[in-house]
Amino acid sequence: MQQRLNIIWLVLFILTGVFCGIYFWFALFPGGVPAEASRYFDVQQITQARDYHYPLRLSYICNFVIQALVLAWFVFGRGGGLLIRWAKRLMGGNYSLSALGFLGFLWLLLQIINVPFSYFNGYYWNHLWGFSTQSLASWGIDLLKSGALNFTMYGLGFLILLGIINRWPRCWWLITSFLFSLWLVIQTFLWPVAVSPWFNEFAPVRDPQITAMVMAISDKADLVVEEILVMDASKRTTMANAYFTGLGTTKRIVLYDTLLENYPLAEIKMVVAHEIAHWKEGHIVKGLLAGMLGTFLLWGILNFLLPRKAFMTPYPPESIAVILLFSLLIFFVGSPLQNYISRGMEKEADRVAIELTGDPQAAVQLQVDLAVKNMSDVAPAPFIRWFGYSHPPALERIKAAEKTFPK
Repeated sequence: MQQRLNIIWLVLFILTGVFCGIYFWFALFPGGVPAEASRYFDVQQITQARDYHYPLRLSYICNFVIQALVLAWFVFGRGGGLLIRWAKRLMGGNYSLSALGFLGFLWLLLQIINVPFSYFNGYYWNHLWGFSTQSLASWGIDLLKSGALNFTMYGLGFLILLGIINRWPRCWWLITSFLFSLWLVIQTFLWPVAVSPWFNEFAPVRDPQITAMVMAISDKADLVVEEILVMDASKRTTMANAYFTGLGTTKRIVLYDTLLENYPLAEIKMVVAHEIAHWKEGHIVKGLLAGMLGTFLLWGILNFLLPRKAFMTPYPPESIAVILLFSLLIFFVGSPLQNYISRGMEKEADRVAIELTGDPQAAVQLQVDLAVKNMSDVAPAPFIRWFGYSHPPALERIKAAEKTFPK
């Protein structure tokens, strides 16, 4: 089934081309840095951070473009037809096995494209700058683990999808949207206990100062923190971070061991308060609801995007490539909206964290220390920020924290 261009595809391709071009330009030429940045960072820190980030940004956009072009050939060129005929011959005409064969080859091709970029971003470049503590073997094992997990989920997901389309060709997108929304909830609940331990070890925080501090902040926020864990991030990186995850009994705050080892208690307290603020403001639930709404919208668009004559039994399994290309492009052009929502939540969590701790000075110092030690681009080009930043840049967060200082 060779896809034809229509208005939806044209809009996606035009927006993708425009965004790629602008992103590429500002990755190379990020522009000047606001003079106020010099209050917190010296010229060498700012320059080194930009030197660190610009190859990563170029790598990201090049990887995306290559994958999009390859998928476009399978969708609009002869690639899809050639591959499905090969898969059917190899699998003896069996429908499900042919679909898996098609997906398997396409997935493997995309992985082959991705590996050099992943190696450069995740291993070589971070080793060169002293951030990565992983061996090449450890990095490769992580790559294999994530690949096996992704292919298993994609394979099962697409077989279920094809079954739904074959059984309910007129309302398949509604059923799929409902099931995908349900999966978002299940994944959020299970990921911390079923998947994360594949890659890292987690243990309860043992420091009584940290425990007492967490309890004090959670009491002030009128929340019960199920678990606060430390993750062995140092086996991969020297960078510090923290995150909140899970629902119900799997709800937890995870602190990198690099954060606990290299930052003072006041700054760790601010990090914990920030994560508790995400729960206090209901950001996980809000994110899930937004994801569910987006799911119905995107599968609804796909319902109109695929040619109506394709809704036959059995449904052409090569349409998997259509769905993959559409997903790749729509999440790319939708990045500004997703990141706008995320930045709003992060700003809110920063504000609430300062209210919970009463220590805006610690908030400022935390952002300075994180930016210096993690080599963050403290003031990226406005387009790069708008398009690709899920968190406000360091300078923006510092300025927001300073506004809370008493006059």
